[in-house]
Amino acid sequence: MHLQESGEMYLETIYLLSQTGRPVRSVDVGEHMGFSKPSVSRAVGLLKEGGYVVANAEGHLSLTEAGRKAAEKIFRRHTVLTRLLVALGVDETTATEDACRMEHVISDVTYEAMKRYVLDVDGEQG
Repeated sequence: MHLQESGEMYLETIYLLSQTGRPVRSVDVGEHMGFSKPSVSRAVGLLKEGGYVVANAEGHLSLTEAGRKAAEKIFRRHTVLTRLLVALGVDETTATEDACRMEHVISDVTYEAMKRYVLDVDGEQG
């Protein structure tokens, strides 16, 4: 299953929320993203069908191996793009918002070139 931009955003949100160590529920995802319960329910259902997310008996969401890999890739892209934009002089808030939109549409070739640039600029891994 190819992920659409919205699916990638949901995976990234579940990934980030899971990093807190607390169980992730659909309601948490909805609150974080500002989306309604029906929208979250539909998106989570599609992610389950695609093999990216599972839910236990209490309704706590977990990423599958495929979901975790996809979410980590999206998060890395977001991080690298934000760092690049900040290095170019964009304020942190705008850089974060723009990176969120850019991460879903740039090609792997362009992303890799940007990542190499960021690594050259700050010497950190992207």
